[in-house]
Amino acid sequence: MLIQRTISDQILKDLIELKRVVLIYGPRQAGKTTLSKMVIEKTGMKTLMVNADQSKYLDVLSSRDLNQLKSLVSGYELLFIDEGQRVPEIGLNLKILHDELPHLRILVTGSSSFLLSGKVTEAMTGRKKEHHLLPFSMEELLSLFNQYELNDQLNERLVYGNYPVVVAMENTTDKEEYLREISSSYLYKDLFELEQIKFPAKIRELLKLLAYQIGSQVSVHELGNQLKLNRETVERYLYLLEQSFIIFRLSAYSSNLRKEVTKSDKFYFYDIGIRNVIIDNLNLLSNRNDSGQLWENFIVAERKKFLLFHRKYFNSYFWRLYSGTEIDYIEERQGDLFAYEIKYTKGKNKPPKAWHETYGNHFDLITRNNYLDFITTI
Repeated sequence: MLIQRTISDQILKDLIELKRVVLIYGPRQAGKTTLSKMVIEKTGMKTLMVNADQSKYLDVLSSRDLNQLKSLVSGYELLFIDEGQRVPEIGLNLKILHDELPHLRILVTGSSSFLLSGKVTEAMTGRKKEHHLLPFSMEELLSLFNQYELNDQLNERLVYGNYPVVVAMENTTDKEEYLREISSSYLYKDLFELEQIKFPAKIRELLKLLAYQIGSQVSVHELGNQLKLNRETVERYLYLLEQSFIIFRLSAYSSNLRKEVTKSDKFYFYDIGIRNVIIDNLNLLSNRNDSGQLWENFIVAERKKFLLFHRKYFNSYFWRLYSGTEIDYIEERQGDLFAYEIKYTKGKNKPPKAWHETYGNHFDLITRNNYLDFITTI
């Protein structure tokens, strides 16, 4: 199943026009290799494809030896390094290639941003262009399915998520087995290999606690108590999980009104299928009681993917008063605030009085009837 990825045209343009190294970050199994090969084919360039899992390339690509590097890429117009985080000293070697061989185009993928970014950020300042690839967005699926078909598939997307392999599978048993496999191995692989995690089981416990609290404010102090970890360790684990493209957070919006909650965050999963398998609940929506949570996570994650893929850097928040009044999602665009209430079935299509009086009228209700407009347009 070949689906046009939103970022593919920009990557192609960058490879052809920019004299910078093009980096693609994202979780494993999100389709980085497939996307890269599709883009490379469109360039028409003679390409050396290097899988960094193959040991024969590692010595040269980590050598810092210009002669060895020249010998490796001689006669090629484009160098493609897949799983670049596995190459020691990759940042310095990319810098050498970029500076000494300006005619050579370079494309590199990495499975987790904190792994690859940490190795290339300092060495590659001003020499790189970054892109992020996540599981399919609903906008991308519109290139294969029409709106009616996507709506018909919606319940399935809310259970199994949008990983490319899952979308391509027809059998629900296969989808479940794949999600269980990816959540037990790929999800933590790089994190455990390259970070000194003192209590790896606690990472899984932390994710499970977060999975039950999507859409709710999360207390780091309480997480620490439940996990028997100090606050600093919990914050570090949360950071690593965010940088591994498993979860992301929304912070509370406030203009410093005394009645507004300011020191709390909400956490969501980039892929709802991963969330469901972590709590071992892949039941259909008719047999579960968390449809509202699923819907909120799904909509917020899809909006985040849309903005990220289109390189729209709007600030995103939630809003809540100590009295309990709240709005699920706030977006700040060029100084204006846009508020959205997210309901699976129906709700009031008007803002809370306190929001209206303080921040104005930009308010919409997002339901099954209009969600595609919200997650596929600015």
